[in-house]
Amino acid sequence: MKLGLGTAALGRPQYINVRLKNCDNSNLEKFRKQSFQVLEDAYNLGIRYFDTASGYGLAEELLLEWILTKNDKTIEVATKWGYTYTANFDANAKVHEVKEHSLAKLKEQWKFSKQLLPYFKVYQIHSTTLETGVLENKGVLKELARLKKEHNLKIGITTTGTNQVEVIQKALSVFVDGEQLFDVFQVTYNILDQSLLEIVDELQQQNKSIVIKEALANGRVFKNENYPHYQKMYTTLEKLAQKYKIGVDAIALKYGLQTIPNATVLSGASNTNQLTENLKANSLVLSNYDIELLNSFKVSPEFYWDERKQLEWN
Repeated sequence: MKLGLGTAALGRPQYINVRLKNCDNSNLEKFRKQSFQVLEDAYNLGIRYFDTASGYGLAEELLLEWILTKNDKTIEVATKWGYTYTANFDANAKVHEVKEHSLAKLKEQWKFSKQLLPYFKVYQIHSTTLETGVLENKGVLKELARLKKEHNLKIGITTTGTNQVEVIQKALSVFVDGEQLFDVFQVTYNILDQSLLEIVDELQQQNKSIVIKEALANGRVFKNENYPHYQKMYTTLEKLAQKYKIGVDAIALKYGLQTIPNATVLSGASNTNQLTENLKANSLVLSNYDIELLNSFKVSPEFYWDERKQLEWN
Protein backbone atom coordinates (compact mmCIF):
# COMPACT_ATOMS: atom_id res chain seq x y z
CA MET A 1 0.00 0.00 0.00
CA LYS A 2 1.58 3.27 -1.03
CA LEU A 3 0.82 6.80 -2.13
CA GLY A 4 2.35 8.31 -5.24
CA LEU A 5 2.15 11.84 -6.63
CA GLY A 6 0.30 12.65 -9.84
CA THR A 7 1.61 15.81 -11.48
CA ALA A 8 -1.33 16.98 -13.65
CA ALA A 9 -2.05 19.91 -11.32
CA LEU A 10 1.68 20.78 -11.09
CA GLY A 11 2.17 21.11 -14.84
CA ARG A 12 -0.97 22.96 -15.86
CA PRO A 13 -2.41 26.00 -14.08
CA GLN A 14 -5.94 24.75 -14.92
CA TYR A 15 -7.35 21.30 -14.21
CA ILE A 16 -10.78 19.62 -14.34
CA ASN A 17 -11.94 19.83 -10.76
CA VAL A 18 -14.49 21.03 -8.25
CA ARG A 19 -12.55 23.75 -6.47
CA LEU A 20 -13.46 24.97 -3.03
CA LYS A 21 -11.75 28.30 -3.58
CA ASN A 22 -10.23 30.19 -6.46
CA CYS A 23 -6.49 30.52 -6.82
CA ASP A 24 -4.48 32.67 -9.18
CA ASN A 25 -2.08 30.69 -11.35
CA SER A 26 -1.50 33.42 -13.92
CA ASN A 27 2.14 34.02 -12.92
CA LEU A 28 3.81 31.11 -14.70
CA GLU A 29 7.23 31.56 -13.08
CA LYS A 30 5.67 31.56 -9.61
CA PHE A 31 3.53 28.54 -10.54
CA ARG A 32 6.59 26.69 -11.82
CA LYS A 33 8.57 27.44 -8.65
CA GLN A 34 5.72 26.24 -6.44
CA SER A 35 5.33 23.01 -8.44
CA PHE A 36 9.07 22.34 -8.17
CA GLN A 37 8.82 22.84 -4.40
CA VAL A 38 5.90 20.38 -4.17
CA LEU A 39 8.07 17.72 -5.88
CA GLU A 40 10.86 18.37 -3.39
CA ASP A 41 8.48 18.29 -0.41
CA ALA A 42 6.85 15.08 -1.69
CA TYR A 43 10.27 13.45 -1.83
CA ASN A 44 11.14 14.64 1.67
CA LEU A 45 7.81 13.27 2.91
CA GLY A 46 8.71 9.83 1.56
CA ILE A 47 7.00 9.68 -1.84
CA ARG A 48 8.99 7.79 -4.47
CA TYR A 49 6.41 7.17 -7.24
CA PHE A 50 5.82 10.13 -9.55
CA ASP A 51 3.23 10.02 -12.33
CA THR A 52 3.38 12.48 -15.20
CA ALA A 53 2.48 12.81 -18.92
CA SER A 54 3.46 14.57 -22.11
CA GLY A 55 0.02 16.18 -22.06
CA TYR A 56 0.42 17.75 -18.60
CA GLY A 57 1.85 21.07 -19.77
CA LEU A 58 5.12 21.73 -17.92
CA ALA A 59 4.98 18.57 -15.78
CA GLU A 60 7.45 16.29 -17.59
CA GLU A 61 9.91 19.14 -18.04
CA LEU A 62 9.64 20.12 -14.36
CA LEU A 63 10.01 16.54 -13.21
CA LEU A 64 13.11 16.12 -15.35
CA GLU A 65 14.62 19.33 -13.98
CA TRP A 66 13.88 18.18 -10.42
CA ILE A 67 15.07 14.60 -10.90
CA LEU A 68 18.48 15.82 -12.10
CA THR A 69 18.99 17.19 -8.57
CA LYS A 70 18.58 13.67 -7.15
CA ASN A 71 20.67 10.53 -7.10
CA ASP A 72 18.26 7.99 -5.66
CA LYS A 73 17.54 4.71 -7.41
CA THR A 74 14.34 4.21 -5.40
CA ILE A 75 12.57 6.95 -7.40
CA GLU A 76 10.12 5.59 -9.98
CA VAL A 77 8.68 7.74 -12.76
CA ALA A 78 5.65 6.80 -14.83
CA THR A 79 4.78 8.88 -17.85
CA LYS A 80 2.25 8.71 -20.68
CA TRP A 81 1.95 9.51 -24.35
CA GLY A 82 -1.09 10.29 -26.49
CA TYR A 83 -2.23 13.76 -25.43
CA THR A 84 -0.90 17.13 -26.52
CA TYR A 85 -1.43 20.12 -24.23
CA THR A 86 -2.86 22.94 -26.37
CA ALA A 87 -4.14 25.59 -23.93
CA ASN A 88 -0.76 27.34 -23.75
CA PHE A 89 -1.54 28.28 -20.12
CA ASP A 90 -4.53 30.39 -21.17
CA ALA A 91 -7.30 30.10 -18.57
CA ASN A 92 -9.89 30.94 -21.23
CA ALA A 93 -8.73 28.38 -23.79
CA LYS A 94 -11.60 26.57 -25.50
CA VAL A 95 -9.56 23.35 -25.91
CA HIS A 96 -6.97 22.33 -23.31
CA GLU A 97 -5.72 19.05 -24.76
CA VAL A 98 -5.96 16.93 -27.90
CA LYS A 99 -5.78 13.13 -27.95
CA GLU A 100 -3.88 11.29 -30.68
CA HIS A 101 -2.95 7.62 -30.38
CA SER A 102 -0.85 7.36 -33.53
CA LEU A 103 2.60 5.83 -34.01
CA ALA A 104 3.87 9.28 -35.07
CA LYS A 105 2.65 10.82 -31.78
CA LEU A 106 4.23 8.01 -29.76
CA LYS A 107 7.60 8.52 -31.47
CA GLU A 108 7.39 12.31 -31.13
CA GLN A 109 6.58 12.28 -27.40
CA TRP A 110 9.07 9.50 -26.63
CA LYS A 111 11.89 11.82 -27.70
CA PHE A 112 11.34 13.99 -24.64
CA SER A 113 10.10 11.35 -22.21
CA LYS A 114 13.18 9.14 -22.66
CA GLN A 115 15.27 11.83 -20.92
CA LEU A 116 13.62 10.68 -17.67
CA LEU A 117 15.60 7.41 -17.87
CA PRO A 118 16.87 5.66 -15.74
CA TYR A 119 14.18 6.76 -13.24
CA PHE A 120 11.55 6.26 -15.91
CA LYS A 121 10.01 2.80 -15.21
CA VAL A 122 6.43 2.84 -16.55
CA TYR A 123 5.25 4.01 -19.99
CA GLN A 124 1.50 4.29 -20.46
CA ILE A 125 -1.01 4.96 -23.23
CA HIS A 126 -2.82 8.05 -21.96
CA SER A 127 -6.58 7.54 -21.60
CA THR A 128 -6.88 4.35 -23.62
CA THR A 129 -10.25 3.83 -25.29
CA LEU A 130 -11.69 1.34 -27.76
CA GLU A 131 -12.68 4.25 -30.03
CA THR A 132 -9.12 5.28 -30.93
CA GLY A 133 -8.25 1.71 -31.96
CA VAL A 134 -4.88 1.98 -30.20
CA LEU A 135 -5.15 -1.54 -28.74
CA GLU A 136 -5.36 -2.90 -32.30
CA ASN A 137 -2.74 -0.62 -33.84
CA LYS A 138 0.02 -3.09 -34.69
CA GLY A 139 2.60 -0.38 -35.35
CA VAL A 140 2.04 1.22 -31.93
CA LEU A 141 1.93 -2.11 -30.06
CA LYS A 142 5.12 -3.32 -31.73
CA GLU A 143 6.93 -0.08 -30.91
CA LEU A 144 5.81 -0.25 -27.26
CA ALA A 145 7.05 -3.86 -27.08
CA ARG A 146 10.39 -2.74 -28.50
CA LEU A 147 10.73 0.09 -25.95
CA LYS A 148 9.74 -2.31 -23.18
CA LYS A 149 12.51 -4.72 -24.09
CA GLU A 150 15.18 -2.16 -24.92
CA HIS A 151 14.73 0.01 -21.83
CA ASN A 152 13.40 -2.55 -19.35
CA LEU A 153 10.14 -0.62 -18.99
CA LYS A 154 6.74 -1.71 -17.76
CA ILE A 155 4.08 -0.83 -20.33
CA GLY A 156 0.67 0.29 -19.15
CA ILE A 157 -2.61 1.94 -19.97
CA THR A 158 -4.66 4.56 -18.18
CA THR A 159 -8.43 4.30 -18.42
CA THR A 160 -11.25 6.82 -18.31
CA GLY A 161 -14.97 6.55 -18.90
CA THR A 162 -17.93 4.25 -18.53
CA ASN A 163 -16.32 1.16 -20.05
CA GLN A 164 -13.02 1.01 -18.14
CA VAL A 165 -13.50 -2.71 -17.40
CA GLU A 166 -14.04 -3.55 -21.08
CA VAL A 167 -10.91 -1.60 -22.04
CA ILE A 168 -8.85 -3.43 -19.39
CA GLN A 169 -10.15 -6.81 -20.63
CA LYS A 170 -9.15 -5.89 -24.17
CA ALA A 171 -5.67 -4.77 -23.03
CA LEU A 172 -5.13 -8.06 -21.18
CA SER A 173 -5.66 -9.89 -24.47
CA VAL A 174 -2.90 -7.95 -26.28
CA PHE A 175 0.17 -10.06 -27.05
CA VAL A 176 3.20 -9.09 -29.14
CA ASP A 177 5.53 -11.89 -30.28
CA GLY A 178 3.80 -14.29 -27.89
CA GLU A 179 4.21 -12.08 -24.81
CA GLN A 180 1.56 -10.09 -22.98
CA LEU A 181 2.29 -6.39 -23.51
CA PHE A 182 0.63 -4.58 -20.59
CA ASP A 183 1.90 -4.73 -17.01
CA VAL A 184 0.37 -1.65 -15.34
CA PHE A 185 -3.24 -0.48 -15.20
CA GLN A 186 -3.94 3.07 -14.01
CA VAL A 187 -7.65 3.26 -13.34
CA THR A 188 -10.17 5.78 -12.06
CA TYR A 189 -11.44 4.35 -8.77
CA ASN A 190 -13.07 6.03 -5.80
CA ILE A 191 -16.06 5.91 -3.45
CA LEU A 192 -18.40 6.85 -6.33
CA ASP A 193 -16.95 4.86 -9.26
CA GLN A 194 -16.15 1.37 -7.98
CA SER A 195 -16.26 -0.41 -11.37
CA LEU A 196 -12.61 -1.54 -10.99
CA LEU A 197 -13.83 -4.10 -8.44
CA GLU A 198 -15.38 -6.09 -11.31
CA ILE A 199 -11.94 -6.98 -12.68
CA VAL A 200 -9.51 -6.45 -9.81
CA ASP A 201 -9.24 -10.18 -8.99
CA GLU A 202 -8.25 -10.98 -12.56
CA LEU A 203 -5.60 -8.24 -12.59
CA GLN A 204 -4.14 -9.47 -9.30
CA GLN A 205 -4.17 -13.12 -10.41
CA GLN A 206 -2.17 -12.07 -13.48
CA ASN A 207 0.26 -10.18 -11.22
CA LYS A 208 -0.51 -6.79 -12.80
CA SER A 209 0.31 -3.51 -11.06
CA ILE A 210 -2.68 -1.29 -10.27
CA VAL A 211 -2.44 2.47 -9.93
CA ILE A 212 -5.49 4.38 -8.71
CA LYS A 213 -6.20 7.85 -10.05
CA GLU A 214 -8.94 10.37 -9.22
CA ALA A 215 -9.38 8.93 -5.72
CA LEU A 216 -11.09 12.20 -4.71
CA ALA A 217 -13.49 12.03 -7.69
CA ASN A 218 -12.23 15.40 -9.00
CA GLY A 219 -13.23 17.02 -5.70
CA ARG A 220 -16.73 15.54 -5.54
CA VAL A 221 -15.99 13.83 -2.21
CA PHE A 222 -15.91 17.28 -0.57
CA LYS A 223 -19.17 18.79 0.64
CA ASN A 224 -20.72 20.86 -2.13
CA GLU A 225 -24.20 22.36 -2.29
CA ASN A 226 -24.30 21.75 -6.07
CA TYR A 227 -24.50 18.01 -5.38
CA PRO A 228 -27.40 17.54 -2.92
CA HIS A 229 -27.69 13.88 -3.99
CA TYR A 230 -24.38 13.18 -2.19
CA GLN A 231 -25.55 14.62 1.14
CA LYS A 232 -25.50 11.22 2.87
CA MET A 233 -21.96 10.55 1.64
CA TYR A 234 -20.80 13.99 2.81
CA THR A 235 -22.24 13.42 6.28
CA THR A 236 -20.60 9.98 6.52
CA LEU A 237 -17.21 11.25 5.32
CA GLU A 238 -17.29 14.16 7.76
CA LYS A 239 -18.14 11.81 10.65
CA LEU A 240 -15.26 9.51 9.69
CA ALA A 241 -12.93 12.50 9.40
CA GLN A 242 -13.89 13.54 12.95
CA LYS A 243 -13.56 9.97 14.25
CA TYR A 244 -10.01 9.59 12.86
CA LYS A 245 -9.06 13.27 13.34
CA ILE A 246 -8.00 13.74 9.71
CA GLY A 247 -9.46 15.29 6.56
CA VAL A 248 -12.03 13.87 4.16
CA ASP A 249 -9.27 13.65 1.52
CA ALA A 250 -7.26 11.20 3.65
CA ILE A 251 -10.36 9.05 4.23
CA ALA A 252 -11.03 8.89 0.46
CA LEU A 253 -7.40 8.01 -0.32
CA LYS A 254 -7.35 5.37 2.42
CA TYR A 255 -10.48 3.84 0.92
CA GLY A 256 -8.51 3.21 -2.29
CA LEU A 257 -5.47 1.87 -0.44
CA GLN A 258 -7.50 -0.51 1.68
CA THR A 259 -9.98 -1.87 -0.84
CA ILE A 260 -7.42 -2.52 -3.61
CA PRO A 261 -4.53 -4.25 -1.81
CA ASN A 262 -1.01 -3.50 -3.09
CA ALA A 263 -2.23 -0.67 -5.34
CA THR A 264 -0.43 2.65 -5.65
CA VAL A 265 -2.89 5.48 -5.02
CA LEU A 266 -2.05 8.85 -6.56
CA SER A 267 -2.37 12.10 -4.69
CA GLY A 268 -3.18 14.92 -7.09
CA ALA A 269 -2.04 17.60 -4.64
CA SER A 270 -1.22 20.99 -6.14
CA ASN A 271 0.50 22.34 -3.02
CA THR A 272 2.42 21.05 -0.01
CA ASN A 273 -0.41 21.63 2.45
CA GLN A 274 -2.74 19.39 0.41
CA LEU A 275 0.00 16.77 0.08
CA THR A 276 0.66 16.73 3.83
CA GLU A 277 -3.06 16.28 4.48
CA ASN A 278 -3.28 13.51 1.85
CA LEU A 279 -0.39 11.60 3.43
CA LYS A 280 -2.31 11.32 6.70
CA ALA A 281 -4.09 8.44 4.91
CA ASN A 282 -1.08 6.37 6.00
CA SER A 283 -1.87 6.96 9.67
CA LEU A 284 -5.19 5.09 9.95
CA VAL A 285 -6.98 1.84 9.24
CA LEU A 286 -10.67 1.99 8.32
CA SER A 287 -12.86 -0.64 9.97
CA ASN A 288 -14.81 -3.20 7.91
CA TYR A 289 -17.96 -1.32 8.89
CA ASP A 290 -16.47 1.96 7.58
CA ILE A 291 -15.57 0.29 4.27
CA GLU A 292 -19.05 -1.23 3.87
CA LEU A 293 -20.58 2.16 4.56
CA LEU A 294 -18.39 3.83 1.91
CA ASN A 295 -19.08 1.01 -0.56
CA SER A 296 -22.78 1.87 -0.33
CA PHE A 297 -22.25 5.25 -2.04
CA LYS A 298 -21.26 3.84 -5.44
CA VAL A 299 -23.07 5.19 -8.48
CA SER A 300 -23.27 3.75 -11.99
CA PRO A 301 -20.30 4.51 -14.26
CA GLU A 302 -22.75 6.21 -16.67
CA PHE A 303 -23.98 8.58 -13.97
CA TYR A 304 -20.45 9.20 -12.69
CA TRP A 305 -18.98 10.08 -16.08
CA ASP A 306 -21.97 12.13 -17.25
CA GLU A 307 -21.55 14.25 -14.13
CA ARG A 308 -17.79 14.50 -14.62
CA LYS A 309 -18.31 15.84 -18.15
CA GLN A 310 -20.09 18.85 -16.62
CA LEU A 311 -16.98 19.83 -14.61
CA GLU A 312 -14.97 22.77 -15.86
CA TRP A 313 -11.29 23.51 -16.22
CA ASN A 314 -10.44 25.96 -13.44
